[in-house]
Amino acid sequence: MSGPDPDVAQRAIEHCYEQDWSDGLPLVPASQPLVDRFLAEVDRDPGEEIGKLPQFERVVTVELAAINAAMAGCRPEHFPVVLAAWEALMRERAATGGGWQSTSGPAPLIVVNGPIRQRLGFNGAGGAFGPGFRANATVPRAIGLIVRNVFGVHPHVLEQATQGLPGRWQICLAENEEESPWEPLAEETGSPQGVSAVSATLLRTCEFVDNRHTSDPEQLLADFADTISRTGSWIFRHAGAGVVFCPEHAQMLGRAGFTKADVRAWLAERCGRSVADLAAVGKDGLGDNGVRHADGTRPEAFDRLLPGDTRTHLPLLVAGARNAGISMVVRLFADWSGTSVPIHSTGGQ
Repeated sequence: MSGPDPDVAQRAIEHCYEQDWSDGLPLVPASQPLVDRFLAEVDRDPGEEIGKLPQFERVVTVELAAINAAMAGCRPEHFPVVLAAWEALMRERAATGGGWQSTSGPAPLIVVNGPIRQRLGFNGAGGAFGPGFRANATVPRAIGLIVRNVFGVHPHVLEQATQGLPGRWQICLAENEEESPWEPLAEETGSPQGVSAVSATLLRTCEFVDNRHTSDPEQLLADFADTISRTGSWIFRHAGAGVVFCPEHAQMLGRAGFTKADVRAWLAERCGRSVADLAAVGKDGLGDNGVRHADGTRPEAFDRLLPGDTRTHLPLLVAGARNAGISMVVRLFADWSGTSVPIHSTGGQ
């Protein structure tokens, strides 16, 4: 018995390129039977509207999302996660405004919690931000293809990123709940314990904090405060950030009695720069419209970076392997909604 004809597959892939559907990588041809398998995973009307960009009068439906998830290389059972991630992003003010067209080229951060992590093979351990896992790679790619093919946001056309962000459609990770000293992100945001759910927001960039040098929790947090507070990230009066702690850092803080609320309060008080530091880079002015500018006349003071110590300004979660003290600071594009979306599948949690 002969296998599939690779020449037929190649022609189908090239057809997708010719239609300008691709993000640059080969697509899976989305036949109607394949799309129907995706739709069978959710109890939703294929024509249901699940998102729109009013300025372009472009609407996403469940069926259009399924087509793009199939082309992205998702398995049908990934589709409920795609829909939950999309709904979570549609709760973000920037994602329904001009975020996809921003000059900063923000990337969605998608976090998966609950039993579905193991069932579908989402990685939240070693290399959580990296490649090698189909679920982690294809779910965010599906989001990117929806933005491209349904909203019509193409590079050099409606997308206006100055340089863009490496891995713009690749940041999807499971939380390492088993090695975290704290409640999972989805549970913290209202999803019942043990329920599979997705949280998502838009990021400007990611920056590592490598600290294997201290066992003092406040010295460790000071290293995070320094990274969060760099002047290059300040555009407006305040800015949001988040931390994806590795298990080693999270457990050190947990053993010292720090809750998530304690970590947020500590960082909110200390993240910032002096007026002199900001003046040296032309960002000491505070305009009525919230945009920083060069001033040179303000008295010396300490400007706080974070607008508050709530989870919408500073989300915290745990991912990665417990093999080194390396964590990730993420820069929020705008305030996070602070919510999670349960994953509903005809196959259960």
